[in-house]
Amino acid sequence: MTDNPRSIAERAIDVPPGAGQERFAGYGVMGQPFASGHYLALRHFPASSVGAGYDAVWHRDPAGSWVIYSSNPPETSCARYFGSDLAAARTAEIKVTWAGPSTFTARVDESLVWELELGRSVATAAMTGLGKLMPEALWRSDGVLSAMGRAAGPALGVGRVKLTGTTPNGQWFRANPRMLWTVERSRASIDGVDIGPPGPLPEQARLGDFWLPQRGMFVVGESYFEAYDATRHQPAPRSG
Repeated sequence: MTDNPRSIAERAIDVPPGAGQERFAGYGVMGQPFASGHYLALRHFPASSVGAGYDAVWHRDPAGSWVIYSSNPPETSCARYFGSDLAAARTAEIKVTWAGPSTFTARVDESLVWELELGRSVATAAMTGLGKLMPEALWRSDGVLSAMGRAAGPALGVGRVKLTGTTPNGQWFRANPRMLWTVERSRASIDGVDIGPPGPLPEQARLGDFWLPQRGMFVVGESYFEAYDATRHQPAPRSG
């Protein structure tokens, strides 16, 4: 089967194993900065251990305020882990539509429209090849993931990368990026206003220990989080 982004998006995906952990599988745009100061990210997780699969779009405005829009309520989506650093978490209708093997559009309530075209670089091809060869046990090793993150940042030209750490709500996280593509073209509008061309932020954005890349990256893989404990972790915010 051809490993182009659309063919992967159309495959059936199961929740990855990992008793005692909260697990998600799917794809997403890890992040795309815009020269205007806006920042967008996408998560498409059809497989989830804490509820139904969902889509989410993250938006940071030029003032630095984050809003996560999700097709699921905050308690069963990204805000479960990142809510403490958000200005708001909103439940919304999100549609991801593929127009070709490497082009798609994400829409949030028809007010945010984001068009993307994906490509491959030498670095993303090499890291995808490595991901296919790496034994499963190494994907569970915080030491290995830390080393991968340190190497990935300069190799991909995305700034700092951390594949393991702590979320704003207090749970640890572990990211397993199995396949990578570059974002070659990205255009977005909010309420009909174009937010301008892609470009790195003056200061790299992060939420807790999760650093957002300084150039657009599309990733297929899994994410693991510490199980929620009301005595130690911040609760997800209410949808608003």
